[in-house]
Amino acid sequence: MSIKPTTSETLKLNPTDELTKEVVRAIREGDVESLQKLLSVNSALSRARIVDQKGCSRSLLHVVTDWPGFFRSGPTTVHLLSTAGADPNASAKEGEPGETPLHWAASSDDVEVAEALVACGANIEARGGSIAGGTPLENAVGYGCWRVAHLLVNRGAQMEKLWITAAVGRTSQLEGFFGGNLVPSSHDINQAFWHACQGGQRRTAEYLLSRGADVRWKPEYANETALEIAAAAPDTGRQALVSWLGKFTAAAPSGSAV
Repeated sequence: MSIKPTTSETLKLNPTDELTKEVVRAIREGDVESLQKLLSVNSALSRARIVDQKGCSRSLLHVVTDWPGFFRSGPTTVHLLSTAGADPNASAKEGEPGETPLHWAASSDDVEVAEALVACGANIEARGGSIAGGTPLENAVGYGCWRVAHLLVNRGAQMEKLWITAAVGRTSQLEGFFGGNLVPSSHDINQAFWHACQGGQRRTAEYLLSRGADVRWKPEYANETALEIAAAAPDTGRQALVSWLGKFTAAAPSGSAV
């Protein structure tokens, strides 16, 4: 079991240690009582980092928000860890910019955990996301996580890119991108149109079509056209629910209670 650090050090946890296993189990199973006991025994635990053999590390708030998310008692766990001293803006790459717990919650569309993180001081403009090194909002839009995307927009997240503004359906704000000296390129217009269709934003898509968007255009990171992505309607939050329900229906006979 890891030794407690001095006050100036960060507690490093080995993934194979019993303490680490118990902490991760408590977080993933939503065992708030056990987690509270562990935190009361070791005050440095809330700020600890789990370091694997490759040197990659993450905070306990990253454990709460790890894929696929939606761990039981997630929002309560976020508040418990934050109250105990966990940094809501900790990077997944210690010592350098990287994804914060909010980036991870945004990538799974776990809106309740994202809301808890914001309430505990998470920076909604933090950089370092897996989508072009951007913000949690860019992660949310890029992965089709519309619940978190709209939460962040409603909390004041900046929409400095045309494709982000289009994806969340802020049609009235699009004119600002065309009013200056730097008119969006055809690539930017097509990308914004595609993401508007991904987000189900009919009025926004119509506006961008009038600006010259190509309905047949495909981004380099997807195989679908605007029509195909709109019809598929990828929704990460709903997909998580479907996957969860599938575990029960696959195991239960037809007509039985689950």
